[in-house]
Amino acid sequence: MTTTTTSLRWGILATGGIAHLFTSDLVLNGHTVQAVGSRRADAAAQFAAEFGIPNVHASYDDLVADPEVDVIYVASPHPFHAEHASLALNAGKHVLVEKPFTLNADEARELAALAESTGLVILEAMWTRFLPHMQRIREILAAGTIGSVRSLIADHTQKLSEDPLHRLNSLELGGGALLDLGIYPVSFASSLFGAPATIQASATFKATGADAQVATLFQYENGAIASTLSASDTKGPNRATILGTEGRIEIDGVWYSPTSFRVIDSVGAVIEHFVSEVNGRGMHYQAQAIEGLVAAGECVDARMPIDETVQIMQTLDDIRAQIGLKYPGE
Repeated sequence: MTTTTTSLRWGILATGGIAHLFTSDLVLNGHTVQAVGSRRADAAAQFAAEFGIPNVHASYDDLVADPEVDVIYVASPHPFHAEHASLALNAGKHVLVEKPFTLNADEARELAALAESTGLVILEAMWTRFLPHMQRIREILAAGTIGSVRSLIADHTQKLSEDPLHRLNSLELGGGALLDLGIYPVSFASSLFGAPATIQASATFKATGADAQVATLFQYENGAIASTLSASDTKGPNRATILGTEGRIEIDGVWYSPTSFRVIDSVGAVIEHFVSEVNGRGMHYQAQAIEGLVAAGECVDARMPIDETVQIMQTLDDIRAQIGLKYPGE
């Protein structure tokens, strides 16, 4: 696969695991990673050395003030997304914010309003939406190949750390299955059906108070239904199925990353088999999206519009209200 060098210069805010994955894909696919910032000088220096990044900053304030940076990728823990994205916007930088966009819908609305007032691009880093297999699925659905879409079944279930000090198990850091894992199938359901008319949710919890499993059932005004399961203590198939009146789409594990799928008609015949071909992990497609918006002088990508990002955060808030999940300070 060929790569192309882009002119937009990236600054990476925070140096955790997700920042490593994203930056690796940026470098692999010819994007310009100009700077990195961390609250720890040694962490920033190590990250810069790993990826050959020229500008190294020992604070987020210095990173967003860097005149050689055009767009900031916010990869800090969930409770700090709103603060750090606001910092970047107020410094005149476009922003790609790691999912979940914020901790709650109120923060999301404030951040969206700030971006609109500055005329800058802000995009939720729901990288799945920009992957080739998801683009093809959108085309298939738009063509009516499987008829009227009636339901979605999707899980995001992983066997992750049980360490009570791990970020995933810390309420103070927004840890838990819903925001880390459930955001994927909840966002997928939103992309198919919009905001649910009704929500039913149930959950189990860890000793730290973080949610271990969350199951949801959404129903929509048109009668469609979506069922999701997220879990951080059990490893599941991580597959998704879209059911229509004239057929279905079966997406293989792991459905939210580059993978394969089959389109099956109403009598069980496979009418299309799609296999992803991606350079790296595929996280660079969201970078292409935000760079394309900036180049075109636009602010909204139809694949992940900011209004829908806010609506998804409201859905997550509604789920949390049902299962009794609150974060410190709320």
